[in-house]
Amino acid sequence: ARAGRMTTPHGTIDTPVFMPVGTQATVKTLSPEDLAAARAEIILGNTYHLFLRPGHELIQRMGGLHGFMSWPRPILTDSGGYQVFSLSDLKKIQEEGVTFQSHIDGARHLFTPESVMEIETALGSDIIMPLDECTPYPCEYEYVKQSYAMTLRWAERSKKRFAELKSVRRAPQALFGIVQGSTYEDLRLDSARKLVDIGFDGYAIGGLSIGEPKSTMGDLIDLTVACLPEHQPRYLMGAGTPEDLVDAVGRGLDMFDCVIPTREGRNGALYTKEGRVNINNARFREDECPLEEDCDCYACRTFSRAYLRHLYHTGEILGPRMGTLHNVHFFVGLARSMRQAILEDAFVDWRTEFLNMYRNPLSKECDT
Repeated sequence: ARAGRMTTPHGTIDTPVFMPVGTQATVKTLSPEDLAAARAEIILGNTYHLFLRPGHELIQRMGGLHGFMSWPRPILTDSGGYQVFSLSDLKKIQEEGVTFQSHIDGARHLFTPESVMEIETALGSDIIMPLDECTPYPCEYEYVKQSYAMTLRWAERSKKRFAELKSVRRAPQALFGIVQGSTYEDLRLDSARKLVDIGFDGYAIGGLSIGEPKSTMGDLIDLTVACLPEHQPRYLMGAGTPEDLVDAVGRGLDMFDCVIPTREGRNGALYTKEGRVNINNARFREDECPLEEDCDCYACRTFSRAYLRHLYHTGEILGPRMGTLHNVHFFVGLARSMRQAILEDAFVDWRTEFLNMYRNPLSKECDT
């Protein structure tokens, strides 16, 4: 486990860090003020969705993504490749790029490594990701071999176009490479080593946390991290649960994102130090306690478990908003707690204590 610091034009990022997902230039139900109160240091935007609506040209005219959504802190945008492959029923992958049909209106578009760099440059995010193919799990070796090799060629083209766009940027941007290779160790190793040879500002591990066994994910993280430069950030894409984050930090990773806090928060699955809670359960109907005693988020400072349950049961919008707010606060705070433990040279003990508590059921008792 390690603690680091990244400097961007829109502020510093202390790692380990959890990045709330703001797919369409918003973290669902939350305002920038809410995110700042949760002490979020960086959020994500999605190139695929922002390209389709409202369009990167409009966002550029509105001052870039920071100005458009009134978020002054750092932003990372992914390439949209994952969404192309997961949301588009009609798509064609070729050396040039990916031709796909919009899930919104059926219009056909082409993403190339170069065009994705142009879109993300227009968005003005602090950290940008190149176009890659995230293969499904499980996947045949020969297909993965062809796919990761193409992703490497796309990475080279992305870096070339990234350099050419330097003169048109509003502010400096960082470009990360993405390691692929599914669950095949030799392909993962080759992908990581060749990306390092190309040279990027940071390195992401993609194509994990999509159904493979937890032990396999851990082994592949260890394998990949051993090939990456120590002085540059390491980003595990799309993972995951609190236990996943704690495990990955222990393996030397720095940056994380996942839709779990927002998606599950909208449906009443709330995260606490004593585990995941379904606030819809009948046992909370008359519970006067806050969701989490020592949490300083607005939901826990203001409302009881009984009231939160009532909001979800009556379909009130405030319920999903408070659930999301709490979850984001919890995940961001989890990363911050890990950083503090690392700085105090106490991460191993902290991890044991956290996991022991997290795996216990939530107590109904509280101070009243």
